[in-house]
Amino acid sequence: MNEATQLPPLPDHLSSDPRSPHHIAAVFEHDIGIRFNGTERFNVEEYCISEGWIKVPAGKTLDRKGNPLMIKLKGKVEAFYR
Repeated sequence: MNEATQLPPLPDHLSSDPRSPHHIAAVFEHDIGIRFNGTERFNVEEYCISEGWIKVPAGKTLDRKGNPLMIKLKGKVEAFYR
């Protein structure tokens, strides 16, 4: 029984926010890792591999709706299952 055949393919654009159209719940049933510019990041909220960016929270800053304020970082993005 090979576990790799049971994992859904990782999409090009994925968001951890359930309200986003880029949120895919089946992918989040497994542990996902994001490597940005060769370093594994643990605070990524959204990524796009083809455009080469990730969105991460900007410290403890909140927007007017109480959600973390996001900043977009550009670079090489790799997504993988742990």
